[in-house]
Amino acid sequence: DVGITARGLHGEAYRGHVFWDELFIQPLFALHDPAVSRAMLRYRHRRLGAARRAARDAGHRGAMFPWQSGSDGREETQTTHLNPLSGSWDPDHSHRQRHVSLAVAFDVWQHVRITGDQGFLAGDGGELLVAIARFWESLAEDDGDGHLHIRGVMGPDEFHEALPGASRGGLDDNAYTNLMVAWLMRAVPVALEGLDPEERGALEQRTSLSPDELVRWATVGSRIHVPLSDDGILEQFAGYFELEELDWDHYRREHGDIHRMDRILKAEGRSPDAFKVAKQADALMIFYNLPIPDVTALVGDLGHTPPPDWVERNLAYYLPRTSHGSTLSRVVHALLATRIGDRALGWELYREALVSDHDDIQGGTTAEGIHTGVMAGTVWITLRAFAGLSLGGETLSLSPRLPRGWRKLAFGLGFRGDRYRVEIRPGGVAIRARDARHGTVEVDGRAHPLGADRWIEIPCGEE
Repeated sequence: DVGITARGLHGEAYRGHVFWDELFIQPLFALHDPAVSRAMLRYRHRRLGAARRAARDAGHRGAMFPWQSGSDGREETQTTHLNPLSGSWDPDHSHRQRHVSLAVAFDVWQHVRITGDQGFLAGDGGELLVAIARFWESLAEDDGDGHLHIRGVMGPDEFHEALPGASRGGLDDNAYTNLMVAWLMRAVPVALEGLDPEERGALEQRTSLSPDELVRWATVGSRIHVPLSDDGILEQFAGYFELEELDWDHYRREHGDIHRMDRILKAEGRSPDAFKVAKQADALMIFYNLPIPDVTALVGDLGHTPPPDWVERNLAYYLPRTSHGSTLSRVVHALLATRIGDRALGWELYREALVSDHDDIQGGTTAEGIHTGVMAGTVWITLRAFAGLSLGGETLSLSPRLPRGWRKLAFGLGFRGDRYRVEIRPGGVAIRARDARHGTVEVDGRAHPLGADRWIEIPCGEE
């Protein structure tokens, strides 16, 4: 009964609390040891009662998981934060990062997609999905403008806690949060449809899930507001585009290390809330979770028509405004850069992420514990970006693009009850399936037949 903490068991940082870093870690366990993946998710299910109480105390339905979770599942996040540059204690609103509940739901979905563990979906996993969907439905507000809005939350970018001069903490219509809510309201009904009718009936009875509730979720999923500019830039949150630009060159000259721009600005008597500055990927985080075509379709269903190069535009807009104050930031940006074909940028960011703890790039934080999320994230990039691994369909899919100079990439994994061994070299792939229960494997969009416990060689890709 333990979740995987942000610093593992390697140091005192974050006091051993469990954040959302599981989102970066859990899929690797789903691929290699489903029992561990399931145990990570049951850590959350065992604290479902505490999450329901937290939601109820905040005036909401469903389950609201804490930003920092410990042994009993209550919110452990501090309410004030020491700025070592100024010596002052500042208000801390980071407990409003409600997207942690979306990460829990996404982890359940990933576990089931990768392992085929329908039993978990019919039991603990389904209960988690229903409770989390109820929470987000209860947060959605109707202003009469044709859209539903989610207010008073924070996105993954922890530098922005409120609009400048606001009397309350939190922000409205965070793009990442709202897009993940739209995804959730579509994903949960589809997942439930895949259950055996008897198992689904038992789950509906245990959770008191009604057909009317599913209709309401579909309404939330189709009407949630996602701010998008005319040129296709996701607005990180309502009002972000009105914030001031930051003179990045000035601060680099003055401080060198600008990872924690929030502390630097506060020490000057200013606030990061007033500027277009991010600790880590926020609006771009949606492209880490979901394939680009899926995000484009999601945005289209919400009434937008983004330009064909809208992903490239969003990366070009947000990357220069990000300080990478979290090691997770480079993981997200590296995957996205590689996906849009900027292999040089993707490699640069990937390598920086890879040496995060070895080189202690944050200037002393590694002594407090290694970063489990970035460690897992670099492995996940290797699989998704360089091996081109996709697990969204019914069969294993690869589109290899090895970095220049790599002569071989070899790995094993499990997918829906079968075990695979993969070896990728420039110009070709060799694959062996233990049982070949799925019959085929897809490489560069083409299906190839598999034989049980037999290597097949497939020419493909590029160096």
